[in-house]
Amino acid sequence: MKRVLKSLSCGGRHLGGLITSAIRSTHALVSVCTYMYYNTFPFEGLGSIEEWLLQRNMTISYTRLFESDQFPPLNGIDLIIALGGPMSVNDEETLPWLRAEKRFIAEAIAGHKAVLGICLGSQLIANALGAKVYPAAEKEIGWFPIVAEPAMLDGLAFPAKVDVFHWHGETFDLPEGAIHLASSAACRNQAFQVGSRVIGLQFHLETTPESADSIIRHCADELVPQRYVQSEAELRNASPGNYVEINALMAAILEYLVCDID
Repeated sequence: MKRVLKSLSCGGRHLGGLITSAIRSTHALVSVCTYMYYNTFPFEGLGSIEEWLLQRNMTISYTRLFESDQFPPLNGIDLIIALGGPMSVNDEETLPWLRAEKRFIAEAIAGHKAVLGICLGSQLIANALGAKVYPAAEKEIGWFPIVAEPAMLDGLAFPAKVDVFHWHGETFDLPEGAIHLASSAACRNQAFQVGSRVIGLQFHLETTPESADSIIRHCADELVPQRYVQSEAELRNASPGNYVEINALMAAILEYLVCDID
């Protein structure tokens, strides 16, 4: 498997190779938003992100919206991570906390906080910034390649092409002023960046063999044969190298987001 990551510097814009050296020791506070519990454990969790945060002595707080948790004060947060979930950002009538979270995300962005959105989280960021979220033309579940958009001076440069883990049926328009980072054959808007502190990823770079097994077991009913929906066997056939590659890219993005935290 080709190693596409090379290096990453705080001031640089290119996502480079496997980061092995830890950033400076920090006690940064990380707020994680979670959306659904199945049988007492997370429906979608931090995956490889958790180890990355703990290795850097970051304090993690969780806002479990399915338990009606309150959002923490923004002045005590350095990084916000909005994770995936099975609902739509448009389900405000049945899930009124979605309105509150969009306000929280918008206020965090206005306050120049680092914000990472994954899957539903990226859709929440887009919607909080005024962009539409709607059903995609194709549901995308499985290991499919994303292709980097031409690098811009102010944007990250993804690897030219990399297989990543997808599990989504909706997509979004890009928020005003956002930089388009990546696309796939099934979904045009796969990743975007707003300024240097906000990144939205429609796909899952944090996925580990354990988290992949969890979502497959709990969402197997969604594996209805379609052009961009793989079978359970195909999903489980990913090599260890697939996970190493996407987790390394996830680490590089996190390094980029937190590199200027005091």
